[in-house]
Amino acid sequence: MAGKSQFEIISRVHGKEIAQVIKAHLESEGIPVELQYESAGLLYGITVDGIGEVKILVPKDCAEEARRIIEPQESAAEEE
Repeated sequence: MAGKSQFEIISRVHGKEIAQVIKAHLESEGIPVELQYESAGLLYGITVDGIGEVKILVPKDCAEEARRIIEPQESAAEEE
């Protein structure tokens, strides 16, 4: 798989569960996904003040398509 420097952040979400759903959806569309998160939010389940934020990364050449795919999902997640 490509190095992290060839990946681009396409979204930031709060909570590992939301990130996993988006990751699975993008992977089902054939787009490789990496998730980045800091350990305190994952360990304690905290999603306050940036703790618990998960960055969703995809290869740079897939970024535009990935954003188009997840746009409806992000809107629905914000409404919840």
